[in-house]
Amino acid sequence: MEKRRAEKEDNVLSYLRDAVRDQTAGTFGQAMTEHAPLTSEELLENILTSLEDDKAEDVVKIDLRGKSEMADYMVIASGRSTRQVAAISEHLVEKLKQEHGRLSKVEGKDAGDWVLIDAGDVIVHVFRPEVREFYQLEKMWLAPSTAAKTGL
Repeated sequence: MEKRRAEKEDNVLSYLRDAVRDQTAGTFGQAMTEHAPLTSEELLENILTSLEDDKAEDVVKIDLRGKSEMADYMVIASGRSTRQVAAISEHLVEKLKQEHGRLSKVEGKDAGDWVLIDAGDVIVHVFRPEVREFYQLEKMWLAPSTAAKTGL
């Protein structure tokens, strides 16, 4: 009886160890190991491509290297409506997750006026035009030699 109980406990412990290992190495772990890490420049290019594909307007990239330790780049873009702002943001987050295994923190997607996406080395702001004009983030960070407007 004691031997059976010990075997049963071993089986349960083995099952739990396997479950924890599988859970921690699940989709997040697989995504992280399947993709080579991106440099901040590669990440920036992927983000700019996604914004262009989704018809974001007035896309501005700002080089933060040497100015801030929060990120290497900031990207500011506009969508024409709350729906487009939310869609652009959602598509970008999903693309970074699926294609690069990068999980991003997102704020403001439900409201759709101003969505902030923290992708690590690149911070992305997607605004409705009126909200962007009101906050004028570019003026805080933009210096003539450190920002470049993309031709979207």
